[in-house]
Amino acid sequence: MLTGRVRTILWGSLIVALVLAAYTPALRGGFVWDDDDYVTDNPTLTNLDGLRRIWLEFGATPQYYPLVYTTFWIEYHLWQLHPFGYHLTNVLLHAVNTLLLWAILRRLAVPGAWLAAAIFALHPVHVESVAWITERKNVLSGAFYLSSMLFYLRFAGIGPDRPSGRRRWACYATALLLFACALLSKSVTCTLPAALVLLLWWRRDRLRTSDLWPLIGWLAIGLLMAVTTVWIEKHHVGTSYIDWSLSPVDRCLIAGRAVWFYAAKLFWPPNLTFFYPRWQIDAGLWWQYLFPLAAVTVIAALWRLRRRLGKGPLVAVLLFVGTLTPALGFVDVYPMRFSFVADHFQYLASAGLITLVTAVLATLARLGAPAGSVRSTVQFVVPTALLAVLATLTWRQARIYHDLDTLWSDTVAKNPDAWMARYNLGTLRLNQSRLDEAVLHLQQAARLQPGYLLAHSNLGLALARQGHLDSAEVAYRNALNVKVSYWQPSHFAAAHINLANTLIARDQLDDAVTHLEHALRLKPDSLAARLRLARVHHQQGKTDQAVAQYRLAAKKHPQSVDAQYALATALTRAGRFAEAVDFYRRTLRLAPDFAEAHTNLASALVAIGQVDQAIASYQRAIDLAPDYPDPCYNLAWTLATSPIGQIRDGPRAVELARKACELTDYRNVAALDVLAAAYAEAGQFDQALATARQAARLAAAGDDHAFADQITARARLYQARRPYHSAP
Repeated sequence: MLTGRVRTILWGSLIVALVLAAYTPALRGGFVWDDDDYVTDNPTLTNLDGLRRIWLEFGATPQYYPLVYTTFWIEYHLWQLHPFGYHLTNVLLHAVNTLLLWAILRRLAVPGAWLAAAIFALHPVHVESVAWITERKNVLSGAFYLSSMLFYLRFAGIGPDRPSGRRRWACYATALLLFACALLSKSVTCTLPAALVLLLWWRRDRLRTSDLWPLIGWLAIGLLMAVTTVWIEKHHVGTSYIDWSLSPVDRCLIAGRAVWFYAAKLFWPPNLTFFYPRWQIDAGLWWQYLFPLAAVTVIAALWRLRRRLGKGPLVAVLLFVGTLTPALGFVDVYPMRFSFVADHFQYLASAGLITLVTAVLATLARLGAPAGSVRSTVQFVVPTALLAVLATLTWRQARIYHDLDTLWSDTVAKNPDAWMARYNLGTLRLNQSRLDEAVLHLQQAARLQPGYLLAHSNLGLALARQGHLDSAEVAYRNALNVKVSYWQPSHFAAAHINLANTLIARDQLDDAVTHLEHALRLKPDSLAARLRLARVHHQQGKTDQAVAQYRLAAKKHPQSVDAQYALATALTRAGRFAEAVDFYRRTLRLAPDFAEAHTNLASALVAIGQVDQAIASYQRAIDLAPDYPDPCYNLAWTLATSPIGQIRDGPRAVELARKACELTDYRNVAALDVLAAAYAEAGQFDQALATARQAARLAAAGDDHAFADQITARARLYQARRPYHSAP
């Protein structure tokens, strides 16, 4: 005969096993939306100072939930950016929350406690909270919330064991500490004191002052954290820049409709999606008032019937509604831009209705089913079938969070008007070079949300890559005409740069310069705009202006390889080789393995007479990039034609020049010209003459007659059995 503790362990182990099985697809998933801000691109996770910033610096992380980011910090140092570990933590936290809920319901003597916990564990509406790494805040805060509730119920004397004296107050202190941890994980847990009051009112004949005063401090810290979160949402997340245009009446209509939406998803969970359609709220439509009125009516009816039905149904409904309250639209939260509802908003709230329905069914099954095998069938087969259905739905829903492609494709399929999903899928297709699909989705995103600047800008990129430059220009100008206040100057600067690129492709260089200069006024530190402006000046033949812009880029971005290298190259073109050498060396200090920079440094060193150093740089480039022909034929040319006798090395020059020709399939005129000079230096004049004539023919065929004439002049030297030595 199994003891009570062993049975508890077995039933608890079964819950954990069911959770792990149902969430297997999530464990195989990767990172999805917002996971970059929270984990993969979060600089605070990489070092010890980041941990300090997580706790002490508002704005260092997307939201001030320091315990959540601390868990990410620890995991980053355990398994870096392997998503399995982060997913496993979420799944295990959900399993822990299920066990905690079961313990609470047992303490409250709720009928069907295990089944209610199992339904909570396997209900697909919770997949968004568990399979999405960003929603660590839900499962972590839930663990602290439920643990705090469990300890407080012990403190309050609810349940079989009623500690006294120091043990009792130790339970209180532990509950308070856990509540603070819940708030530091997600501030919506501020509703816990109200939930405890409801539970105490349910379990006692009446509330006493001694039931209320221990929770006064809880209410204060909960309110403080809630206000802090609202302030961060407004000033750091960006809700203050969004024109919500919602009156108090509108917000009540949203709240009433949301309550019924969440309840409906608990009873009928198919077709869950990441973004639900955003309702059109209109206080002038009478039927929209039915939702809040119906909610109030149900609560009022349960209040009137509390003596007949008991207080349990009323408490369960109030727990459901009360826990949802922070997410019902009374306070602006960023996700309301996309939809007024989301599955993860009801993670904790769902326990109220799940428990109520399960308790009712368990009571009816116990009272209504006859004794014997029939009762056993009712009590075993029906719950088993229900859990099997829920587990299957959860398994299917968890697959949606496998990667961004799967997530956004599923969302668009279920909600074609989800403009953010359209934008994200379109941008994903753009990065995959699936341009037709990218244009389709980005056009829809821009149509659905005309004020979304990035939709227009990325649409322009996709159209430009398709070669539709006129349409791309229109898209970029639409981006620049966006008037929504939350867009930062950097966003408009990027649109100006993109438009300038399109104008450059259409050879409208003066207009391109105008937009690039505008971009730099908006974002003076934009390296992309500065380098692009310098290149345009170079195309216009304005060498001094080009060098000036490159110099500014190098000065403002001393750690940028691109900036230092671009300036060095511009100085080389301008014939300022000594300065160029300095900036090539700066480039190589930042990127020691940059083969092209070694090659160009060597050429500049040759120009200023430092041939020994040049040869070393050419050789370094060859060692770094054996398949790169330029350093091969440049070094070969130096060894074959140097006016300094001790530098010349004909056989080595032939070896290098042949390699350059092989790498270019003997179709590169410069490489053939070098090979001819190398043959001549090695005394192989017949091969030199034949190779020079081949190079001259290729140059003439390519309409480079000036180069062909130079090669022909050198060929006459080879015909006269003389090598070619360049001027000192």
